[in-house]
Order: sequence, then C-alpha cells, then structure tokens
Amino acid sequence: MTDGTAAVRSIGGEGEHALTAAAVAAAVDGIVQGDGSALVTGVAPLERAGPGQLTFLAAARYAPLLAGRPDGVGVLLVSPALAATPGAARARIVVDAPLDAMLTLLARLHPSVPAVPGIHPTAVIGRGVEIGERVMIGAYVVIGDGARIGASTRLDPHVTVGAGAMVGDDCHLYPGVTLYGGTTLGARVRVHAGARIGSDGFGYVFRDGAHHRIPHVGRCILEADVEVGANSTIDRGSIDDTVIGAGTKIDNLVHVAHNVRIGRLCLLMAQVGVAGSVRIEDGCILAGQVGISGHHTIGSGARLAAQAGVFGDVPAGETWSGYPARPHREALRAQAAMFRLPSLLRGLERLLGQADRP
Repeated sequence: MTDGTAAVRSIGGEGEHALTAAAVAAAVDGIVQGDGSALVTGVAPLERAGPGQLTFLAAARYAPLLAGRPDGVGVLLVSPALAATPGAARARIVVDAPLDAMLTLLARLHPSVPAVPGIHPTAVIGRGVEIGERVMIGAYVVIGDGARIGASTRLDPHVTVGAGAMVGDDCHLYPGVTLYGGTTLGARVRVHAGARIGSDGFGYVFRDGAHHRIPHVGRCILEADVEVGANSTIDRGSIDDTVIGAGTKIDNLVHVAHNVRIGRLCLLMAQVGVAGSVRIEDGCILAGQVGISGHHTIGSGARLAAQAGVFGDVPAGETWSGYPARPHREALRAQAAMFRLPSLLRGLERLLGQADRP
C-alpha cells in the first residue's frame, strides 16, 4: 500500500475534492491493488464510471459490467471474493463491504457546503422567539411568536415555523418547509423541500346538513434523527399526538394522518398512505404505495410489500403483500391461482361444448 499522506486536495470549484486510491484504502481499511496514486474526483455506478471516478463491485451478477468497460474505471471497491474479476481499473481496493465503504467515502468526495450562521434581513421573526447559537435563517423565513430554534439549525429560504413550534439542535429545514404551530422536532431532524408538518387531519362530523370540521388540538412530534422527504405531509393529532419515532426515515410524497404513532427506525417509501390512529411499531418497512386503513397495528419488524392494501392488524416480524394484504406466501399462491383461471375456464368451456353435442 502506498503512502496516503496529503492524498486529499481541492481541485477547483467549491466542494470539489480528489482522493488517491491510497487515501481511499486508508479511509475504509482496504488493501490497494494497482496504482495507489490514482486520483478520483467523484463517484459513479459501475456501468458509467470513468477513469477519474470511484465505483464498486459487491455482487457477482454485476461482474460483466466491469469486463465490458474497455476504457476501464478509476478506482474500484471490490469484495475479496470478486477481487480477481476480469476488467480494467487503475486501482482496486479490496474491502469486506464495498457498498458500506462507498457510503463512507461519499461525504469526502462530495462534501456539503457549510452553512454560514446569521439571519437574512428579509426574515420575519415573531415575539418571544428563542434562537440558539450558530443558527442560519435564510431569506423570507417566517418564525411565529414563541417558537424555539435550536443551536446549529439551518432554515433555508421560505421556511415557515408556526407559533410555539419547537425545532431541536442541528436540524435542517429545506426550502419551502412549513411547520404548523404545535409541532416539535427533536435533534438532527431533516425535513426536505415542500413538506408540511403538523397540519390538521381530515376529520369531519356530518351535522345539520353539512360537514363540520373537527378541531385538531394535538401535537405533531418528530423525535431525534427523523428524516422527512420532499412534499410529504404529517398531520397533527386531533386530541392525541402524532408521533414519529427516533431514526425513522420517510420518503417523498408520503402521507401520515392524525393520531398515528410510528416507532423507531422504520422506513416508509414513496406514496405510502397511513390513515388515522394507526400504530406502526419499531423497525417496520413499508414499501412504495402501501396503504393502511385506520386504527390498525403493524407489529414490530413487519414488512409490507409495494402496493399492499392493509385492512387489519399485521403480526410482528411477518411479510405481507397484495390487495387485500395477506402473508406473502399466501398472496403469491392466490395470485398464481388467479392466473390459472383463464386456462381452467377454457378447458371447462370445451367440456361443456362437447356435452351439449347430440
């Protein structure tokens, strides 16, 4: 392994950095094969990586992509089992978990631009607002009366923080985020552009010939290390609280209704819809377009496949799929039986046709 000293340097524009293969290996406890001085300035998937880019090979089924690159790649992170895979690379870094190693290196090759603390002159700050140290408040931000903004938090342009809302330390609210009053964010929460947190839920009572809105007085609480994707919405509780547990990650275009409680370390993918008063316990995974009707419980560690429609409780640790959702193997058998119906019906029609002949 060659010496990695002074192997990280700026190469021009702000945020652009380069790493030598030796520095890559040092950062991920890998072993260099090839040119330790080879430079990379960015990352790319294996099928498109060029001579100046870092990429990885972690599964044998992707090996032909490397062999099919006559111009070669720059630096390849590769597992020990695939270290001898044919293909051109200026350097190979043999490491036990190439994908994990890539995640470690992303921030070094593509560092984020640090926020500059301060309050933009166009920001509107209400009465009694508490602002911590090293906070950045961007253009046209509006902060309502009595709100609290924790230390080292960043509010990008056009963010709205409602009266009495509380934002923890080291949070980042991207452009156009709205936090309604009654919202509380823990430390290190990330809310992406256009998300709406703490809006009233969809609750009405039909009385005297009209739909009357049910006032919502509960809170919306996002615990530490939660991330919410762009244009997602999370409603406040009606008389209870809506709570998103620590470390849970919510994708773009997800809707979480009033009084929902989601546990720790859950994953909710795009276009998931969770109706009111649902309980989702720790460690659950909800794939894209899952829909859950109200007042049900999804047990700890359960997994719901894409487009599953849930109309009842799901036991802990199980995988369900289909519409209506059922245990995954059962859903596959039901689907296979349904696909057989046309041929069975054709056979039945032929038998009936023969029976009708004189």
